[in-house]
Amino acid sequence: MAAPLKVEFHFDFGSPNAYLAELALPGIEQRTGAKFDYVPVLLGGVYKATGNMSPADSLRGIKNKPDYNALETQRFLRRHNITKFKLNPFFPVNTLMLMRGVVAADLEGLFESYFRAAYHHMWVEPKKMDDPQVFRDAFLASGLDIDRLIARAQKDDVKKKLIENTNGAVARGTFGSPTFFVGNEIYFGKDSLRDVEDEIVAQLAAGQRKTA
Repeated sequence: MAAPLKVEFHFDFGSPNAYLAELALPGIEQRTGAKFDYVPVLLGGVYKATGNMSPADSLRGIKNKPDYNALETQRFLRRHNITKFKLNPFFPVNTLMLMRGVVAADLEGLFESYFRAAYHHMWVEPKKMDDPQVFRDAFLASGLDIDRLIARAQKDDVKKKLIENTNGAVARGTFGSPTFFVGNEIYFGKDSLRDVEDEIVAQLAAGQRKTA
């Protein structure tokens, strides 16, 4: 039997576009039957390795482009009926604690609850999530045993896993977030989601023909 199609979503909580893109993934899964693997990467590490930078830096001082980006975001919100999104006034936020936390949460069987809480406190009710006290209070308010996860996040295996994810993503062509892989095909940005879905459908159909 052919191996299942591997479809990946590489994310960092500091990227608003990754947050918005993720909200559209359940629809793609429902329509195609594919299931995304969620892969945490450290965007700061990606930027350092590739020489890239945050749009907050790259767009500073450029005429018209930031306005167009804002327009495109509004179009995306309408297209996907997204009503819970606010720009984080503390952007850009250092996400090292958040990203080590999600790796720890995955190892502790708490990925989903941590993931949803982190995005909530970054882009629904945005907070300065690189402040340790704000970080702790936010996750406590969401009902997580965050002290346990903070301790787990300091372990070497968690730090190593996040580094491996980040370096591995860069080696495969990643330069920002969100990045998607459909098999070995790479796609970047929330605007590539239609192409991601088309590629999933195409690769699934190709796999069915091979096994027919």
